[in-house]
Amino acid sequence: MNHNPPRVRHVTVDERGDGQRIDNFLLRELKGAPRALVYRLLRKGEVRVNKGRVKAGRKLVAGDVVRIPPVRLADVSRTGMPAERKIKRIEKTVIYEDNLLLIINKDSGLAVHGGSGISFGVIELLRASRPDEKALELAHRLDRDTSGCLMLAKKRSALRILQQLQREGRVRKRYLALLSGHWNKDRQQVRAPLKKNTLKSGERVVRVDASGKDAHTEFRVLKRFSNATLVEAELKTGRTHQIRVHAQYLGTPILGDEKYGDDQANRDFRKRGLKRLFLHAASLRFPWPDKPEPYVFAAPLSSELQQVLDKL
Repeated sequence: MNHNPPRVRHVTVDERGDGQRIDNFLLRELKGAPRALVYRLLRKGEVRVNKGRVKAGRKLVAGDVVRIPPVRLADVSRTGMPAERKIKRIEKTVIYEDNLLLIINKDSGLAVHGGSGISFGVIELLRASRPDEKALELAHRLDRDTSGCLMLAKKRSALRILQQLQREGRVRKRYLALLSGHWNKDRQQVRAPLKKNTLKSGERVVRVDASGKDAHTEFRVLKRFSNATLVEAELKTGRTHQIRVHAQYLGTPILGDEKYGDDQANRDFRKRGLKRLFLHAASLRFPWPDKPEPYVFAAPLSSELQQVLDKL
């Protein structure tokens, strides 16, 4: 056990932190620190950059000196390293890897990063399996219960390119979803603004709300069943829970969705073997500087979801 009291640290930002937001930089430096603590330290002015107070959105530049106040993190020694079997399991999900990019087919039930009672998410597991990749970062997120294609960047330069492509709407993200009920149309464009709300319990819920952020999803029917519809959903914007809330808004929620779904339909489909959210990030397509052809990645459906379709 280390009984030395924590001390103030002054950390000089290197290539890995260049362009990173100060809140994300602190979450990496203070491993195991809850987000709320990081934002509290920033609000109180205990974190300084080049001796000045900063807000959470401040982008760092290589050479900046960050003052990190003493923080006692009891959790760090307790959580230690993730189990070897978890690291081996996530290694099996890798679809593509080079010196800049890492694409995985994320399992349902695995959070993209640790926090709120979860010690290790995708990013912690992949960093543990690649200790030399000092700049490995998530380039976007998937809900914990959603499976499929997830992009990570191995260098800050690659992360900036992926973030820019997403801002410009040049990353095509296609999802497969099994909806409860029927549509007469073959295609639906949903433009319904979304607003995040936090319930008293602390749970985050997203609702269609005129004062929310602009959100656009394009749905296309792939197959109709007697009491369900398999659709392809393409994200035109990337809001939290977007496909799930837009499907609910149409009156045909995603099957297996505990938060936005239909309880009775979920019970019926549980009997048919659907024990999770039927939402899968099936493919990604995006251009890359100086590369003549775009990158195209696809993640097959899990056997569990495929068996549900086969039974239908």
